[in-house]
Amino acid sequence: MGGSRYATTRRAALALGGAVALSGLKSTAAKAKPAQAAVWITGARDPNEALARIFTRLPADFAAGKRVALKANFNSADPFPAATAPDTLEALLAQLAAMRPSRLTLAERSGMGDTRSVLERADVPKLAARFGLELIVLDGLAPAGWVPVRRPELHWQRGFLLARAFAEAERVVQTCCLKTHRFGGHFTMALKNAVGAVAKFDPTDGYDYMRELHSSPHQRAMIAEISTAFRSDLVIMDARKGFRLGGPESGTLITPGLFLASTDPVAIDAVGVALLRRFGTTPEVARGPIFAQEQLARAAELGIGVASAAAIELIGLDEAGTRAAEEIRRLLV
Repeated sequence: MGGSRYATTRRAALALGGAVALSGLKSTAAKAKPAQAAVWITGARDPNEALARIFTRLPADFAAGKRVALKANFNSADPFPAATAPDTLEALLAQLAAMRPSRLTLAERSGMGDTRSVLERADVPKLAARFGLELIVLDGLAPAGWVPVRRPELHWQRGFLLARAFAEAERVVQTCCLKTHRFGGHFTMALKNAVGAVAKFDPTDGYDYMRELHSSPHQRAMIAEISTAFRSDLVIMDARKGFRLGGPESGTLITPGLFLASTDPVAIDAVGVALLRRFGTTPEVARGPIFAQEQLARAAELGIGVASAAAIELIGLDEAGTRAAEEIRRLLV
């Protein structure tokens, strides 16, 4: 995983559209509904300290010798909390690289801007060179780089295309932000972050999947349905800051001062909704039981994560995290 390997793979990925090997594809269909899920909370503001506490909760061999794919939040080139904070990405890469994965890949498609430019403005290529990270820019990816996901229970008219880097990974780690979403998603956290792993256009006929998504009355259900194929082995939510209104690229700023983590994207999104409610948020996010939120209800129905707030265990990893857990628990209804 040295720098020379990065240089070769990055040039190939960017020049050729990021083609991925075809071997080793496994089914990533949703499993049976988990009975319970933990969400870890820390008030450490330094990402290195926060992630060190979180990673102590993972098996020692979590990423050792495995193909690890990373989905960050680079929807646009706007600064954190619109996009992944550079210090959080650096700390996460350090933790993962120390586990010596056989392959460490970051694949991304920006929804508001040219992906390559967005990554370059965030200095991601410099981090890639340092940590032996392979970058795959999903804009213009060749047909071989995508895996079709078509199931009769999905609201997607012809299914969707998932980047092969995620479909073939043995571990998928994502880092998301805490934000509302004014373009129909209502909120954008772990489940919504997976949209950036899906093709905008079908490279064979130009079909526009994102036009379908954003014009559909089932948009929030369709967002959740992506995670029937997009696995989440670890989600890190950087909630030091967030947008309680607006989003995804700008909004009304809040400063919860927290990091959250879970292996369950539904659980962490539910906690994120509770956290937004704590600061005052949009009518759509504030209304009704948390698990009546359409993204969460559909994800729970499909067995992607827990099915109720009662199934979520909040675990403080320090004093500030414990206090936050107590406050959030009262709102997690």
